[in-house]
Amino acid sequence: MPIRLKKLIGTILLVALVIIYALVATTVAVARLGESGPLVHLAFFLFTGVLWVLPAMGIIKWLMLPPRPKN
Repeated sequence: MPIRLKKLIGTILLVALVIIYALVATTVAVARLGESGPLVHLAFFLFTGVLWVLPAMGIIKWLMLPPRPKN
């Protein structure tokens, strides 16, 4: 796969990940944390604010892999 195409796919995946993850985390917070106190909100958003990094690291690691040698 050409490096430029790989970077384009990776960029689109990262942007989509952030948008979808933010929408899901916010929807869960609105649906489940309506009656909770501010400390529960803080803990939830700290946890979910860091959790998105794990799949993003996988995408970035894939982007950094060297291209396969052609046979």
